[in-house]
Parts: sequence; structure tokens; C-alpha cells
Amino acid sequence: MTTTYALVGFGFRAATLHRVATALDGLRCVGAVVRTPRPLPVPRYDSLGACLRDARPGLVITAVPWDRNPDVIRECVAHGVPVLAETPPAPDLPALRALWADVGGSGLVQVAEQYPLMPTHAARAAAVRTGIIGAPTQVQVSSTQLYHAVALIRGLLGAGHDAATVRAGRTEAPLLHPLDRAGWTGETTPRPAVTTIAMLDFGAGRSALYDFTTGQTRNLLRFRRLLIRGTHGELHDDEIVHPTGPRGLARTPLTRRQSGHELDLNGFDTESITLGTEVLWTNPYPGRRWNDDEIATAALLDATAAWVRGAGPPPYPLAEAAQDHLIGLAIEEAAAADRPVTTSAEAWSGMPSSGTPDS
Repeated sequence: MTTTYALVGFGFRAATLHRVATALDGLRCVGAVVRTPRPLPVPRYDSLGACLRDARPGLVITAVPWDRNPDVIRECVAHGVPVLAETPPAPDLPALRALWADVGGSGLVQVAEQYPLMPTHAARAAAVRTGIIGAPTQVQVSSTQLYHAVALIRGLLGAGHDAATVRAGRTEAPLLHPLDRAGWTGETTPRPAVTTIAMLDFGAGRSALYDFTTGQTRNLLRFRRLLIRGTHGELHDDEIVHPTGPRGLARTPLTRRQSGHELDLNGFDTESITLGTEVLWTNPYPGRRWNDDEIATAALLDATAAWVRGAGPPPYPLAEAAQDHLIGLAIEEAAAADRPVTTSAEAWSGMPSSGTPDS
């Protein structure tokens, strides 16, 4: 069964979503809402209303600026059309609360948070679920910004919608930026970059460290780091230290099987990630030669299409993305004001994360 979808916007992120979706079975783009006339690989519509009326998509995917996202989501819900919204779903806390008041009960809104689906992160989460490090107590993330990092933190800690007390600070230092979204920059002179470091306390012995420098997502002069501390061990990037018995310890790597090296003539591809003999993650798209972000995006799109058809759970409900953004905004506020900020229970707190568009 094919799920038809329409895009709102066709910039960098929308083009990536369309390219990946085109390679998947069960998804077909019927149009894009773009105000300025330009060549597109799909039919163009001047307004969302015209697209919904004429193309009749079964799903709308938004890829618009933060301040436009809420109104696009509202219009989709008003027409009873499921929507997959780009992150974050609203620009600030008042807008987030207003959006939830308008559409939170609809069950029609998912958010395109792909980071937990990236192979390395999915494998690490699977390793934690085995119990090898006991109960997770702290997560440290230095790789991506705000709501994306919070999605990883909450998921790995199992923090749900619990309140978080945030303490944060900022420093500025020069940094070379050799890569950006468009590729190699050719820059040879460092320019100022801001580093934000925050401590998050979720209570019950659970905490997190957030560390992000401007442009770090694409700047390969900064390592991506992830640490998960547990009651019985610790996962550091791709290695775990854990007990083997009352008087024994071991360091076990997470091993990524990558084809195409040396005399492996199968072609370059990611195949699996294992912990010893246990397979933690297997590439669901073998032979596509996709990078990790493309694999995660494909998994998100497939899960969303299944949800729309009533054949799978919601991939990332609005309530989860709203909580991510709530804590991300608290990080920004704590750093700017140089004082602790504690998040409060919101209207979306405790909302179930199951159901289908028709439930």
C-alpha cells in the first residue's frame, strides 16, 4: 500500500527528505507547496489549501522556518490530514503551548526527530537495553544542538516528561569552520564560536551534560562524543566497560561492520553494529550505500508511512518533541540568564505515545 505525501517547502531539508523517500517503497510525493515559482521534480502548489484540495495527500511533511511551522501544522489538522513536522514544531514556549492547545489532542502530528534512529545511537540504546551497564544514570552528549541532543538524553535515560533543572554557561573562542551544509568552505581563518555547556538534573539520580559549539554538527574539527553512565558500567562512544563477575571487568567494543574495504568487493555499505556476538543493529536498507543520516531519515519516513496506514506506532509524537524543545529552551534561558531554570509540567506531560491517525 502506498502512502501519498506532500511537502511544504523545498529547501535543503525537504530536498533530502524527497530524495530518500523516492528510493523507498510505499511512499509517493504528489506535490510541494512553494511560493516562488521554480523548477521542481514534483507538481508545485502556491498554497497548502490548493495542494490538499487537488493533490489529496495522505500525509504532509513540513520543512519550513520555525515561525511558519505552527500555522502549517494547524491547517493540516484542520483538514484532518496527518503531518510530519520538521524540528522544532514551534519557535518558542508560548508558541509551543498554543500549538499544543490547538492540535495536541488530534493525534495527527508527528515530528521529524531522526537522531535516535541513527545507526550508532540506535545501537547504543540497544546496548543499554541489554542491561550491560545496569540502570543508566547519566548521559553526556556533545554532537548536536538543543532539542536533538535532548531527544537522545531523554531516550537513553528514560526520563520521559519529568521536570529538569538546568544550569548552563557559555564561552566564546575562535574556531576554524572547514565544512558547512554546502560542503568545504575553503576558510583558513578561525572565527568566533560559542560553546554552551549545561548540566541537567532530572531527579532520582539521573543527570545529563550538554556540550555544543556553534556549527559542531558539521564541523569535523570537533569530535562527536556520547557517554552513558550506569550503575554497573559505562558506555563511551563505541566501547563499554562492565563487570564480568564479582572480581572481573571487561572492555567490550561496539563493532561496526562496514563493507567495501580492501578486498571486500561487495561495495561500500554499512551492514551492522554488534556487541560481541550480539547484533544490536542491522541496516534495513542494504545496497543503498546511504550515510547514517539518510538511513535514519528513511527509517523515520517508513515508520511515519506505517503509522498513517494504521500499521505501526507513531514514530515521534508532538508531545515528545514538545518536551525536547521545552528543555532545549531551558538550556538557552539558563545560559543567557546565568541562573538555574527548572521546567514545569506542561499540558502535553504524560500524554500516551501510541495510537494512529484514526484512533
